[in-house]
Amino acid sequence: MVKHRNIFLVYLFTILTFGIYAIYWMVSTKNEMNNLGAQIPTAWLLIIPIANIYWVYKYCEGFAKTVKKDDNTLLWFILYVLVSIIMPAIVQSELNNLASTQNNPGSTQNNLAPIQNNPA
Repeated sequence: MVKHRNIFLVYLFTILTFGIYAIYWMVSTKNEMNNLGAQIPTAWLLIIPIANIYWVYKYCEGFAKTVKKDDNTLLWFILYVLVSIIMPAIVQSELNNLASTQNNPGSTQNNLAPIQNNPA
């Protein structure tokens, strides 16, 4: 089950805890993505130099395959490396969308039918 989180609070708690909440958030979202079918390794790799780069790549791979479903792992990894400050917002936003569809299985994001022109 994917948990809905407030994106603003993710950043606020990260600032208030000097980054410790960011690690907790990454581990929590890793577990949620693994429950969806991703294969992200243990978060202990985050504290090992060089291995943490591999872990971030696998995290981006899990995000791309299970949440975004776009198979653009390299794109998400480069985005994470270059502008990592916005990645929690992107990841949490997509997870929130997924959580809302899990809570309301009958509703979808684009449930409005397109308007058709019927010249009569």
